Amino acid sequence: MSAEHAVLRAARREEAAALSGLALRSKGHWGYDAEFLAACRAELTLDPDELATHRTLVAEVDGRPAGFGTLEGAPPYGELGMLFVDPDLLGRGIGTVLLAALVDRAREEGFTRLTVDADPNAEAFYLAHGAVRAGTVGSASIPGRVLPRLELTIT
Repeated sequence: MSAEHAVLRAARREEAAALSGLALRSKGHWGYDAEFLAACRAELTLDPDELATHRTLVAEVDGRPAGFGTLEGAPPYGELGMLFVDPDLLGRGIGTVLLAALVDRAREEGFTRLTVDADPNAEAFYLAHGAVRAGTVGSASIPGRVLPRLELTIT
C-alpha cells in the first residue's frame, strides 16, 4: 500500500472513534509510554460533530483509513491541527499526499499561513515540506512539554 493508491475524502461522522485510535497508534509509534499516551488521549480524540468544521480529510487505502489531517480556523490564518498516518504505512508518502491536499484546500479557501504545533518527532517532516520554525509552544496535554511551532506560508 502506498500513496498512489490513496483515495482522499472527507471524514465520516461514524469513523471518529477509528480515526482517534489511528491518531493514538501513530503517536505511540514514537515510543511514548502508556502514561504519556493516556495524557494525550483527550487531545487526540475526534468529536464526530467537529469532523466537518475541522475539515477532516482522510486518505483511504484498500477501503480503510491510512491517515487523516485537519485544517482548522478561518482565513487568512489557520492551523494544521492534526496530521497522522497509520504506523504500518509510515514512509509511503501518505502524509505528503495529505499535507499537499490540506495546503491546496487552504489556498482555495483563502488562507495565507498555517501554523503547526508539531510533535518533535514530526518536525523534520514539516520542515522538508516547506514549513519554517516560528518558535515554541507549551503542550496542551503534557505540562512542561514544549513543542516546535512551525508555519507554512500558502502561496
